Amino acid sequence: MRPFRIDIPQADLDDLDRRLAAVRWPAELPGVGWERGVPLDYLRDLVDHWRHRFDWRAAERWLNEFPQFTTEIDGANVHFVHVRSAVPDATAVILTHGWPGSFVEFLDLIGPLTDPAAHGGDPADACHVVIPSIPGYGFSGPTRETGWDTRRVARAWAELMRRLGYDRYVAQGGDWGSPISLEVGLADPEHVAGVHVNMLATFPPQDPALFAGLPDEDLARLEFAQNFEQDGAGWRKIQSTRPQTLSYGLTDSPVGQLAWIVEKFYEWTDSAKVPEDAVDRDFLLTNVMVYWLTATAGSSAQLYYESNRLDADFIRTWAGPWNLTMPVGVAVLPADAVRPVRRWAEQILPTLNQWTVFDQGGHFAALEQPTLLVEDLRNFIRSLR
Repeated sequence: MRPFRIDIPQADLDDLDRRLAAVRWPAELPGVGWERGVPLDYLRDLVDHWRHRFDWRAAERWLNEFPQFTTEIDGANVHFVHVRSAVPDATAVILTHGWPGSFVEFLDLIGPLTDPAAHGGDPADACHVVIPSIPGYGFSGPTRETGWDTRRVARAWAELMRRLGYDRYVAQGGDWGSPISLEVGLADPEHVAGVHVNMLATFPPQDPALFAGLPDEDLARLEFAQNFEQDGAGWRKIQSTRPQTLSYGLTDSPVGQLAWIVEKFYEWTDSAKVPEDAVDRDFLLTNVMVYWLTATAGSSAQLYYESNRLDADFIRTWAGPWNLTMPVGVAVLPADAVRPVRRWAEQILPTLNQWTVFDQGGHFAALEQPTLLVEDLRNFIRSLR
């Protein structure tokens, strides 16, 4: 375990500024808005903010306020944040991000989770918090070999928690953090007390009886999933099949990297007109900088190739079934990119014991609705006592 501090060389920031100043802008068809991708006027304005008003050094100082470490597990460098509560018998929680997120997503949750009394909560709900970066992502990247799928990441997380001395803990996550957390439960059943996810994929079952009498809201979720697969899954297809080819453009162009990420913060959040309606602009850029400064656009996409390349891989990775022995909690947010059907969830999660449907929020729950997510996680952990 080695203490880690973010210290980006000034030369890297100067290089970024030169690239942003010299960007070669494409043409745009009139009147299409967000329908065909990120609008030119929007991205020009965001890049202007990135170059002239966003302060990376301030963001860096904020990130370094949280104790960070690196350790080698199974041949990969693993970066993580680790904050212990002052409450000795607090419950340990490992929080896992996804793509295009990062460990930055969870930082505002650390205070309420580790010190609930200071945030209007019950000291009995205190948690020790571990937030790792997935191998290949940000300061855990790049990976140096193939084979890093969700199961291997889960085994690494179990080893990380063992090294940190936690013999009982809860796994939580969204996006890739969802199947990884569920796999942690399979990999380390003797020590995982429960699994909580804020995204769950449910696929139409083969049994037609499970379609009978579905309520209107579930039929709407099914229709959304069908439309999403047709119109919204392009990023997944290319990252699952040709991540290396994609990486050249994203690693060479900061504006390309920004557009690739910001599009998902528009499509997957509970935003009205622009991503900043859901997530603070500087917070969004800090997340993008984690990818840009570490040049991990390509290595982060490798997780898709390892876990999603074939249809059979995709279904196994996201739909289980999850034959877990510990309780599972699911938080459902209305604007998420994945909208599960509870009846089908019960078929793949035999130990499902908490199902919460929120009336606001989207894919990035920890950023969009941190208070709601913290409370739902607290309720779940209480049920495990």
